[in-house]
Amino acid sequence: MKLVLKLSAAFGMLVIMAAAALADQPEPWQMWFQNNGSQMMRDIDWFGRYTFWFITPITIFVMVLLLIVMVRFNARANPTPSRTTHNTLIEVIWTGLPILLLIAIAIPSFNLLNAQLAPEEEPAMTVKATGYQWYWGYEYQDGDELSFDSIMLRDGEAADYGKQDLAQYPRLLAVDNELVVPVGKMVRVLVTAADVIHSFAMPSFGVKVDGVPGRTNETWFKAEREGLFYGQCSELCGRDHAFMPIAIRVVSDAQFEAWKAAAADDLESANAALMASIDSGKNIKLAGN
Repeated sequence: MKLVLKLSAAFGMLVIMAAAALADQPEPWQMWFQNNGSQMMRDIDWFGRYTFWFITPITIFVMVLLLIVMVRFNARANPTPSRTTHNTLIEVIWTGLPILLLIAIAIPSFNLLNAQLAPEEEPAMTVKATGYQWYWGYEYQDGDELSFDSIMLRDGEAADYGKQDLAQYPRLLAVDNELVVPVGKMVRVLVTAADVIHSFAMPSFGVKVDGVPGRTNETWFKAEREGLFYGQCSELCGRDHAFMPIAIRVVSDAQFEAWKAAAADDLESANAALMASIDSGKNIKLAGN
């Protein structure tokens, strides 16, 4: 019995570790959300699971009623239909119960919507994201001149950027320049587009907002952990819509400040130094266990 428990615990740990390693990117046949990278996404995840327990019994109940009607009240089984015009009790139930269910769903829904539209703290930094056919352009709007494009890496280009590790830089999601932000800081994102409608979506942060030409929409996120997070354009925008990923690298304050200072002069060198710093930190942690 003890052996079974140990094996079960070991298997559970392997599942958790595998999920953590691949948490921040979409997976084949994925049936639920990516792992939460922010409090907002955790709230969205909770709300999705909460409403699931309303939707499932209602769906089953309606299916059972339909089957009963088809079997018991078809023309062959019930050639003389009832002439009942109303039933007060049934009408009270089918009016009152849906009202209670809608209230139970509406209250947390409104709270979540309010949290999304009216964050409790001021942003620590602002980034403008512009959608193009078919890549993203980023501009840091805090006084310093720093802007760059983020383009998906084509086959054979990964080695040029030191991004051969497919677990960390998956095909069709890895980009040449990630959007870099500090962990634990409120980031305001201004989203627009230069040609057609695009959509800036980062599932782990609970972010999805359209980029519309001639209009600027606003969203925000506050990443709770460091790592590399992937999203994609979520509005059909033309031929290469499927090849327009979004990559956000969340780093420590010190790493962000060092990267930003260097990126103003040489973005490529700053990215290489940041990746080296992150890899060095991983090696130290592994060595120290």
